[in-house]
Amino acid sequence: MTSLLDHLLHVPAPLVLAVVAALVFGEAAVFLGFVLPGETAVLLGGFLASTGRLSVVVVGVVVVVAAIVGDSVGYEVGRKFGPRLLRTRILRRHRHRVEGARRFLDGRGGSAVFVGRFTAFLRAVTPGLAGLSGMRYRRFLAWNAAGGLVWGTGCVVAGYLAGSSYQSVARHLGQGGAIGVVAVAVAALVGWRVVKHRRAHSEDHGEGGDDSAADRSAPAA
Repeated sequence: MTSLLDHLLHVPAPLVLAVVAALVFGEAAVFLGFVLPGETAVLLGGFLASTGRLSVVVVGVVVVVAAIVGDSVGYEVGRKFGPRLLRTRILRRHRHRVEGARRFLDGRGGSAVFVGRFTAFLRAVTPGLAGLSGMRYRRFLAWNAAGGLVWGTGCVVAGYLAGSSYQSVARHLGQGGAIGVVAVAVAALVGWRVVKHRRAHSEDHGEGGDDSAADRSAPAA
């Protein structure tokens, strides 16, 4: 952990900003959110800003712009290639969750774009589904910009405050104690994500199992 933090603190600031922007942009634009939620990079950017190597304002602006532009690209991808994308392997694996997201979007309309910004899976699929559904881009953009602003600013500030807390702990407990606190927090976050992923996976398989059972019970034509 010490070597990782030391390495991150010596990465050039422009490279950090570029990586954060790319991960946030790609979350919905190229469905990168299925692999790595953009909030992880945003929290890290806020953490590094607390060390003084980055401007927290610059990090916030980069994150918000990348979020809005990335979702706009995702919207266009869904509008032009939506039906084809739904047949891709990665989306077929999450078929039930995608259908749930579509029902969520149909039920809430534009506000679903805002609300979806705060859930990793919905961040990845909602822009494309909005484009596929035919939602007007102006309406999508308004809700998307609002969500990107609130989510981006909130995550950067959270990372910044976490970094400030780390510096405070380091002053009182020493570097080792601070790293121990970070390690516990990271372990708790990873554990929470694993449990959440397994729960979603079991629900998908459970629903799929019900479908299969129904197919087996259906009389042959």
